[in-house]
Amino acid sequence: MYIAIEGIDTAGKSTQIEAVAKHFPDALVTKEPGGTEIGKEIREIVLSAKAQSKKAEFLLFLADRAEHMSEIIMPNIESKMIISDRSVVSGVAYALIQSEISETAIVHMNRFATDGVYPKKVFLLKLTKKELEFRLSQKKLDGIELRGVEYLMGIQEAIIKATELLKIELVAIDATLSREDITNKILDNINT
Repeated sequence: MYIAIEGIDTAGKSTQIEAVAKHFPDALVTKEPGGTEIGKEIREIVLSAKAQSKKAEFLLFLADRAEHMSEIIMPNIESKMIISDRSVVSGVAYALIQSEISETAIVHMNRFATDGVYPKKVFLLKLTKKELEFRLSQKKLDGIELRGVEYLMGIQEAIIKATELLKIELVAIDATLSREDITNKILDNINT
């Protein structure tokens, strides 16, 4: 089974991926962007916010996604539990809020990059604006986080829209619940 854990920065994705992976000892844990050697370089470029063109940033994400699918997902999709930190859903969400590329083009280009293979389920760790503001105040911000709370909240809504456009099952979970409660909700939904 191929699942993705999605959420805006500080939602707790890394914590939940680690917790869920403990229940699947043979699971393959990966991330997007950055799950491959080329992906690591692309991730650094994107997080540095050096790309001046939003179209260039979108294409960098697509290049990472195509490589990730070829190297990580497709060779393992039939034999392993794959737990991904972000996925095509984030790529579509970020592109949607840029408003420089049509929804149709975003969906088609992502389908091309993934060969139409998407996570079976996407778990969205959903934050309130107030909780996001608090969590961001507790850390050094990267290039994406520096775009602000409104931008990140827009991404969260765009993640929901992306799952609808891609026709992927979405399980939204309140990210302010206890770590254990969130993990249990994810595990319960994997098993159904």
